[in-house]
Amino acid sequence: MTAVASSIPPEWYLLLAAAVFCVGLFGVLTRRDALYFLMSVELMMNAANINFVAFALYYGDLTGQVFALFVIALAAAEVAIGIGIILVLYRNFGVTDVTVPTEMRW
Repeated sequence: MTAVASSIPPEWYLLLAAAVFCVGLFGVLTRRDALYFLMSVELMMNAANINFVAFALYYGDLTGQVFALFVIALAAAEVAIGIGIILVLYRNFGVTDVTVPTEMRW
């Protein structure tokens, strides 16, 4: 299979992925609300997907796109489990702040 020539150089994809990852990392480190935390983790996973697809385009191989599909499936499972935990957190404590429920630890 031959590589498809793209008019956009791969460095731009990597720069976009780094920016999205940094926004997600900033959200994880600064937010205390569980929903924002979950969305920030999703941004970080999407940044990894951008890298996978960019390298798949650069090398002309479909492996990166297959990995991106697995990451999307993993993200869907993570959201399902995360939303369940957030609902239990809200039901028991009335807030979605991750620093409030200290009784759920050990």
